[in-house]
Amino acid sequence: MSDQERLLAEVRDAFGVVRVIEVGDYRFLEFGEGIEQSCVFTADPAWLEYDYTRAMLIGGLCHAHPESALFLGLGAGTLTRACLDYLPLEDVEAIELRDAVVRVAGELLGLADDPRLFVRVGDAIELLPSAEPADLLFVDLYTDAGPAAAHLAWNFLQRCQEKLNPGGWLVINQWAGQDDKPLGAALLRGLFHRHYWEIPVKEGNVILLVPADLEQTLDLPGLHERAERLAPRLGYDLGPLIDALRPAS
Repeated sequence: MSDQERLLAEVRDAFGVVRVIEVGDYRFLEFGEGIEQSCVFTADPAWLEYDYTRAMLIGGLCHAHPESALFLGLGAGTLTRACLDYLPLEDVEAIELRDAVVRVAGELLGLADDPRLFVRVGDAIELLPSAEPADLLFVDLYTDAGPAAAHLAWNFLQRCQEKLNPGGWLVINQWAGQDDKPLGAALLRGLFHRHYWEIPVKEGNVILLVPADLEQTLDLPGLHERAERLAPRLGYDLGPLIDALRPAS
């Protein structure tokens, strides 16, 4: 750790180590041997520092009027916080594997109490069947070794899509290979019948935007309009990421 870094918390649980490191105006959630999971701007915990989180927020904007959301994987809670602040959500559930992550998110990373938010601790695969259907479902299940096996589990991803309300959107943070395609591209194309969209981002991820059914399409003009309307509040422009949207590769 450098002189500019300050260790705020270190917790060991059955899954390894959870750390919170502060560097200037930012706090970082780390797993294992310093593997960064999330970044929080302390002055505004809803600020999305990285393109992959901004691209996931675009997934939320694919729905014109989302009322409910389900987050599988909480991390520092920045994306959850942003969606609560910037989308017209009334009912939000988050499922996080590690109680230690939930605790540091609330105590040190700015995930403030919100009556709309209900957090459950446990395995997303096991708890998904008991979750309520949602307009938006975000999958971001990462460990210090990379994406959890659920990111390539056909039955699990199928159940995620089936949890969507009509008109809903499934948003998946997927690793990208050297070919710039998402991890498990062949599986994803088969599962979702090539009917989804991708946003490649500079962090080496590809965000998948999957509609609830094959009859549902992406309203690109509406997406641009909602993003432009939100830009003054966000403090950044989502337009370049929307321009990078492509059909399933």
